[in-house]
Amino acid sequence: MIISHNLYILNLQVKFPHRLVSVGIFIKYCVIQEEQKMSKVDFGAKPMLFPMPVLIIGTYDKDGVPDAMNAAWGMITDFGEISISLSEHKTTENLAQTGAFTVSFATEDTVTACDYVGVESANKVPDKFEKAGFHAVKSSRVNAPLIEELPVALECKVKSFEDGILVGEIVNVTAEESVVTDGKIDIKKLKPISYNPADNTYVALGDVVGKAFSDGLAFK
Repeated sequence: MIISHNLYILNLQVKFPHRLVSVGIFIKYCVIQEEQKMSKVDFGAKPMLFPMPVLIIGTYDKDGVPDAMNAAWGMITDFGEISISLSEHKTTENLAQTGAFTVSFATEDTVTACDYVGVESANKVPDKFEKAGFHAVKSSRVNAPLIEELPVALECKVKSFEDGILVGEIVNVTAEESVVTDGKIDIKKLKPISYNPADNTYVALGDVVGKAFSDGLAFK
């Protein structure tokens, strides 16, 4: 430990070559550095991002029957583009036929229904959309359903689906007036949830802590 402390002292002297500090400050610095070094925990290669969205993908089958599935591995990949990682599902079969889908955001009020469409397959339960308590309204822009119970949705056309990655063109973002304030989607009213991959839970969003593209200007 003495050798370790001496090394930290040398590092401190390099960082603060023109500052005279007491031995006590040197030791405190060493302890802090040691604690920070020891505080890391490795989890290996895991699909973890914080926060992760809870996306509900809506599609029609060839007969016009609506379907919905829950997906977390999705993100915006361009100004008018969304990409979602999907394995083979009824959803992927549907969008291959229709070339369209919607992406809605799960909310605090719809946790149970949104989780259900992620644990049940329409291949086994064809009416799972209805069983979840969802009601479909056909999008006027793409051949896919909007879900009445989910206030905000992206209306998308399929750009590609290769190697399990769905890429969609965002044609429009639609929102119920009930979640709009001053012409903008109000997160507090929408109450979207996040998926926590560390313990498989759904989490509500917290308070505003800063202003994007603004707070960082303080360092300029």
